[in-house]
Amino acid sequence: MIGSLTRPKARNGLRMLLVLPAIAATAAVLAACSSSGTSSTSGGGSTSTSSPAAVTAGSLKTATIGGATVLTTSKGFTLYSFAPDTSTKSNCNGACAQNWPPVHGPATASGVKGTFGTIKRSDGSVQATFDGHPLYAFVGDTAPGQAKGNGLNAAGGLWHEVTTSGTAPAGSSTSGSGGGGY
Repeated sequence: MIGSLTRPKARNGLRMLLVLPAIAATAAVLAACSSSGTSSTSGGGSTSTSSPAAVTAGSLKTATIGGATVLTTSKGFTLYSFAPDTSTKSNCNGACAQNWPPVHGPATASGVKGTFGTIKRSDGSVQATFDGHPLYAFVGDTAPGQAKGNGLNAAGGLWHEVTTSGTAPAGSSTSGSGGGGY
């Protein structure tokens, strides 16, 4: 009788040993997913205070980063284009779009020469474009004025900061990778 009473306790202990790592792993995943910041909408655009986790277009602006004049969100986060995209289609979806959040909605920028437009994404949302290139932010840029995504080869293609002067001089980004913009 005593042996039958201890067996369920031993099984419960073994179950707890198996469940605890699963709970810890789930908590770690949830923490990682939420660490990209929360978004807040204000005025013409939105970004989080710690990273551009979600970007709504509207009134964009420019900033000089590493000697190049680049297109930014209203909060100063650098905007990027993805080389595999076309003027009518974004090729950055799923995990790619989590790391490179698309700029949603139509956009404008006072004094910027170029053409703003929109495309319809595969999920049905509207993404802003500049001179035929869909626009994205980068979660690796944690503060305004950074361009850590410029020149990266990630998610199946090259990423470039979007310059308003046509091309970026070599070595112009703060990431040190240089490269041309659009």
